[in-house]
Amino acid sequence: MTTKEDQKRPLLVLENISKAYTGVVALSNVSMSVIAGEVLALIGENGAGKSTLMKVLGGVIQPSSGHILVDGVRYERYSVTESQAAGIAFVHQELNVFDNLDVAANMFLGRERRAGLLGLLDVKSMRAAAEPLLRRVGATFKPDTPVADLSLAERQLLEIAKALSIKARIIIMDEPTSSLTLSETKTLMSVIADLKAEGIAVIYISHRLSEIEECADRVFALRDGKAAGELGRSEINHDAMIRMMIGRDLNSLYAPPARPAGEPILSLRAVRIRAKPGALVEFDVYDGEILGVAGLVGAGRTELAEAIFGIDAILEGEVMLAGKPFRAARPRDAIEAGVYLVPEDRKRTGLVLESAICENICLADLGSVSSNGFVSQSLVKARAEDQRVKLGMRTTDVMRNTAELSGGNQQKVVLGKWLSMRPAMIIFDEPTRGIDVASKVEIYKLMRALADAGVGIMMISSDMEEVIGVSDRIVVLREGEIAGSLSRSEFSEHNVLKLAVGAN
Repeated sequence: MTTKEDQKRPLLVLENISKAYTGVVALSNVSMSVIAGEVLALIGENGAGKSTLMKVLGGVIQPSSGHILVDGVRYERYSVTESQAAGIAFVHQELNVFDNLDVAANMFLGRERRAGLLGLLDVKSMRAAAEPLLRRVGATFKPDTPVADLSLAERQLLEIAKALSIKARIIIMDEPTSSLTLSETKTLMSVIADLKAEGIAVIYISHRLSEIEECADRVFALRDGKAAGELGRSEINHDAMIRMMIGRDLNSLYAPPARPAGEPILSLRAVRIRAKPGALVEFDVYDGEILGVAGLVGAGRTELAEAIFGIDAILEGEVMLAGKPFRAARPRDAIEAGVYLVPEDRKRTGLVLESAICENICLADLGSVSSNGFVSQSLVKARAEDQRVKLGMRTTDVMRNTAELSGGNQQKVVLGKWLSMRPAMIIFDEPTRGIDVASKVEIYKLMRALADAGVGIMMISSDMEEVIGVSDRIVVLREGEIAGSLSRSEFSEHNVLKLAVGAN
């Protein structure tokens, strides 16, 4: 438990931190403190300097100027080892887990327990130590479960449990709920409350402002590498945070369709997929609407999207695209029909990060930028430049490595790949995962424009604010089947969750 004295004493202070790269100022005279037993929310658009500041805090990079105080001890240069010794742990948005190891081995990687004269791995001890930590974060998988068998959401829970295992005094959570459902997010909020009670500080980085309103004691905002302001608990609200981040107000997420919904673009009738062989799915996606797809993790949302796109198999049933039979045996079949998927994990399955922006944009349609069997670099660059301008990518060079872009701009590269072709139907799976609020609004506007232009839009989202704020209609999956459909007048978190969990 924290004492009143502890609650006033900063565990860690960053004073006048600046970081400059060649021609770029990433941070400029940023000062911030972290107090024992508080949740400090760090907010800002992609590119505002949050990641750079956290890398300084973790000792990964050294500031150009400024210093750090840990328990009153001043550091001019601060290493990863010193950061870890100070009790600072990270839960990264980009999950640092190894598929070829089990859960316990991942949790204690680099801190393995050993036994006997030969110092062999004490697997039994590590698994026993991992069990209560997994229960603490609400995980249902076991310490001996191979990480390769875990979903993205389960891997996120493993990362949080891993941070708890080092008995950290400050835990930095970077978009910790980006892959979690509403119920899993509530479990995390309970974990955070327990950490606070134990005197552990949490730096909570998220673009989901409703979560910050729920859990933060204080909000610190960055804009263009500078401190943009701070809010105390009584001052924290959605509009105030947005004003600090972007310097202006934003309108409501929802933009109504330009016209009434038309004929079905995609129709599924008694469809059974390999991932959920015991369930039958039926629904329509109409011309002119954004159809939101909600449900708990494991309900089969992503699996259904992948089956439509040809990654997984449709075992039986009827699929119609614009009134004609459609069945993709492989992704190339879907692409040729104009059915495109913006995947949940853009870095693993949506992009080739080591390749340039222009190469990623043209990768799915090389034939149209080729002549006599050779890819034309001039056509590749011209197509990419067109999408760069149309989508407002925050870069001037389409030859730039895609890995160097922010999350929002990487998502625009994924979209540019499909929009440079002939979309009839686009499935967005978690379209704004890890993306700042301003970039989210840009993507929502793009989705609305596509729907108004007659492109079928199906949006899968675990973000309740997003699925309610953007959709014209919502279908909810439960155990692989459609549990119900909600018109806009019926939208509420209660109604969505009721269908998702099967409550009466």
